[in-house]
Amino acid sequence: MGELVFIGLGLFDERDISLRGVEEAGDADFVFAELYTSLLAGFSLRGLEQIIGKDITVLDRRALEDEDGELVLRRAERGKVAFLVPGDPLIATTHIDLRVRAEKRGIKTRVVHAASIVSAVMGLSGLQNYKFGRSVTVPFPENGVVSETPYWVIVENKRRNLHTLCFLDVKAEKRRYMKVREALEVLLSLEEKIGEGVLTSRSLAVGISRAGAEDGVVKAGSVKDLMVFDFGDPPHILVVPSEKLHFMEAEALCVLAGAPGWIKGMIK
Repeated sequence: MGELVFIGLGLFDERDISLRGVEEAGDADFVFAELYTSLLAGFSLRGLEQIIGKDITVLDRRALEDEDGELVLRRAERGKVAFLVPGDPLIATTHIDLRVRAEKRGIKTRVVHAASIVSAVMGLSGLQNYKFGRSVTVPFPENGVVSETPYWVIVENKRRNLHTLCFLDVKAEKRRYMKVREALEVLLSLEEKIGEGVLTSRSLAVGISRAGAEDGVVKAGSVKDLMVFDFGDPPHILVVPSEKLHFMEAEALCVLAGAPGWIKGMIK
């Protein structure tokens, strides 16, 4: 029986893969990658193939979700397979499902970790990791229907004085990536509809774009200000902080993310 190794690609381009990841991929009999769960803005497939010295087969959502990753699993039954994933390999539930399927079939699995947007957001903003509650995805409206889930997650977290990490929707097959402004528009429309008062134009929010890139942007300010701020190209991610901040969080947001001075009034 073969082996399936999940290898993280990191945040921005093909150089973010670890040395261990390069070694594992170079030693594999088959190398697959998925690039639809997140956008690696500076990524070059050809560049990565040159780094690891192997051809890479890119799989779409259908191959991994609709077909349960059968192509990957069949190859892993016969040899060593490297499966390359944006960010850290097992953040997406799709990849956990694939790993479980492999183990149930007697295929040995291992993980080579890499930088994740989850930890990068905390480091870039200065918000403390133990103060984050449940994370949530803000999806694009479908046929005029807006999911209320992200709004209620923010409500729940704010009641517990916790920050909310909001992943922004990705439609890779359509090359459509939600931006901070679009996410805030969705959340404000839900605020108008539901009216719990957790997110208004005056609320504090933090937007980050192209984490890991030299031209990445981190900006904290009111929702109103962030909606007109130019974050540049995607990927974008959004944080809705708690109502109260630790004094070091407030200081970090001012220094690292250009937050306005009024956030000092949020210090608990």
